[in-house]
Amino acid sequence: MTEIKCKIVEVCVFTKNTANPQYLLLKRADNEDIYPGIWQLVTGGIHDNEKAYEAAFRELREETGLNPKRFYTVPHVSIFYDGGYDTVNLSPVFAAEVNDNGAPELSDEHITWRWCSFEEASELLVWPAQKEGLRIVHNYISAEKEAGRLLEITDKVIVKDEVPNNDKS
Repeated sequence: MTEIKCKIVEVCVFTKNTANPQYLLLKRADNEDIYPGIWQLVTGGIHDNEKAYEAAFRELREETGLNPKRFYTVPHVSIFYDGGYDTVNLSPVFAAEVNDNGAPELSDEHITWRWCSFEEASELLVWPAQKEGLRIVHNYISAEKEAGRLLEITDKVIVKDEVPNNDKS
């Protein structure tokens, strides 16, 4: 029987250091077994006994070396079927605002990176679900709409020494 699993997270990384938000895309290495050579958001697995937001934060650090200025849950879950395992996979989406649009420190999983406009990122992403997650981040979170404010994960949730203090006073 087909199983439903939640074992992967996605993180849409953005910066607002330019007139318009810029989004970070990573290109998978050509020698990767799964989806070689595609452009994607930060994506990775959830370890045993790890919360989804903890996995998202860890994957951000592992795949880019970047520290978030702000961290958000995104009201979107990517859904895909994996025929190899006969599973329907649910992938929670998160967003991370970083301080600058400098060079990330890539893991071996990726060969290059690119800061993109919303339009360019939408064109480069392969999966419709990732494009939809990007659209929600662009329209609500990076645009600083009320929903974005309500979706922020504060330093009370993530260990204080891992995320800069978001002084809200």
